Amino acid sequence: MSIGYKFLLLSTVLLALVVGAVGLALFGGGEDGGAQSAVAQTAAPAEVPAGEPVARVASELGPSAVQVNVEVSQDTPYGTEQGEGIGSGVVYREDGYVVTNNHVVEGASSVEVAFADGTTERGEVVAGDEFTDLAVVRVDRDGLPAASFAEGDPAVGQMAVAIGSPQGFDSTVTSGVISGLSRELPAELTGGDTALVDLIQTDAAISPGSSGGALADRSGRVVGVNVAYVPPEAGAESLGFAIPSDTVVSVADQLIEDGEAVHPYLGISLADAAAEGSGSPAESGAVVTEVEPGGPSEEAGVVPEDVVTAIGSAPVEDSGDLLGGLRDYTPGENARLTLAREGDELTVDVPLGERNG
Repeated sequence: MSIGYKFLLLSTVLLALVVGAVGLALFGGGEDGGAQSAVAQTAAPAEVPAGEPVARVASELGPSAVQVNVEVSQDTPYGTEQGEGIGSGVVYREDGYVVTNNHVVEGASSVEVAFADGTTERGEVVAGDEFTDLAVVRVDRDGLPAASFAEGDPAVGQMAVAIGSPQGFDSTVTSGVISGLSRELPAELTGGDTALVDLIQTDAAISPGSSGGALADRSGRVVGVNVAYVPPEAGAESLGFAIPSDTVVSVADQLIEDGEAVHPYLGISLADAAAEGSGSPAESGAVVTEVEPGGPSEEAGVVPEDVVTAIGSAPVEDSGDLLGGLRDYTPGENARLTLAREGDELTVDVPLGERNG
């Protein structure tokens, strides 16, 4: 299998699905996503030693961490094969709602949620959003220990704690730092139709089975939901990615209330200005490679080879910045884009369309 980004659902049987030319594994085992050691906890300690911030986070957030067990049926040339998968999740609301990754539960014939106290409940998938790779599962139980979700971006370099079920080891805790913000996994590496954008990068060790688990700050607030990693065979070490908490809250609320999430879209295809083969003389920005006929950007006067250098007041260094900046808007609003065109700078107001996830 060729090397690319890997999602983190762990399959417990031989039921692998290799997607795209780079071989993104949606179902499959793999090596650990980092070099740090993992500490499995089945229960929070009675007392947390002073000066141990990771242990404090584990104690506070641990009860909100769940394991998501799924059964999957897949048609093969040899007939229908049954498979089992393991992912992670976070208690989102005390009245039975759990957030996880869409690729964990997509196509599942049954879902079971295992809680940190050792109990399990049958789960029902409320809805999923392919665009952000988030999903909500509901169990018939009240009084769950809901996690606290942080607002805004974490700081690069701050402590990060991951809690999930890598390789099926429930309530596993690893630590590291926030390594970067506004990262992008291109569509050709995710195997989907769209890129995963505006991601948090961390070196806290995550592995298959960690999908949907929490990435938290030193206060025990969830700053992101883990989604993918670059495997060691790619020459990488400790390169993991999480969906920011602001995105998680927005999408989860929409899925619970409306059964779907909507996202603003520009109706353009993009490349990074600095990327080889982009054809742009600009050193930074997002190059417009195609404009959808009749789409929002064409209506605003955007043309191919324009370079987007800002959205609103936020600078755009690459396509990930632009796509991430769209998260601050809703369909129907105008997004002001600053463009570089043949040596000139101009601004256009794009009436944002609506993309269903």
